[in-house]
Amino acid sequence: MLEREIEEVLKRGGASLVGFCDLGKSPIKNQEGLRYAVSIAYKLSNAVLKTIEERPTLSYFQHYRAVNARLDSLVLDVIRLIENEGYNAFPIAASQSTNDDKSAYRGVFAHKTAACLSGIGYIGKNALLLTEEYGSKVRLATVLTDMPLERQREIIVKGCGDCDICKKACPAGAISGKNFEVGMAREDFFDAEKCSNNMKTYKDIGRGAVCGLCIKACPKNKLF
Repeated sequence: MLEREIEEVLKRGGASLVGFCDLGKSPIKNQEGLRYAVSIAYKLSNAVLKTIEERPTLSYFQHYRAVNARLDSLVLDVIRLIENEGYNAFPIAASQSTNDDKSAYRGVFAHKTAACLSGIGYIGKNALLLTEEYGSKVRLATVLTDMPLERQREIIVKGCGDCDICKKACPAGAISGKNFEVGMAREDFFDAEKCSNNMKTYKDIGRGAVCGLCIKACPKNKLF
């Protein structure tokens, strides 16, 4: 089974969770066959997340970038494996540039779409993926392919209930406190522009600064 082979390669490389799904159609223009996805999650360090208090830290910024780099490396491993089998594969980087509409605060494809359809997790009030194993303390990457892949996990249908801890913790006021529902636009429960503008206030930490306060606050994230 190719799914098992792909997962074994990714787990050896350090991936925390791996999922597969059929998107129904390709999200990439002029690449109609790329309707299947490999979703890859990599867990963030508990010790690094503990350093975040009222603002992100240099340790978190460096770790965030290092995890993204590892995910991008894992994506290359998957692409090589898939192409060796005679199929096409398209990388969606862990952190990517926005699409043609620079004001949309969106990448060319949403990692969380593949992760949810793969059964890895569900969308929380903070617009992050929440997993059963690691809460929201994961980073994501995706590989799109025309290699037929089947989902190996049950889709998780959950929400955050009445919890609004992340809403209270968000310095940008970007989190509305509404539970995400399938088909809901991101703008209906989360303000990406406010989030982005707040992250820009941490430029002293590094170029392309990050925040992480909602991750640190989430009770799903047990920081042992």
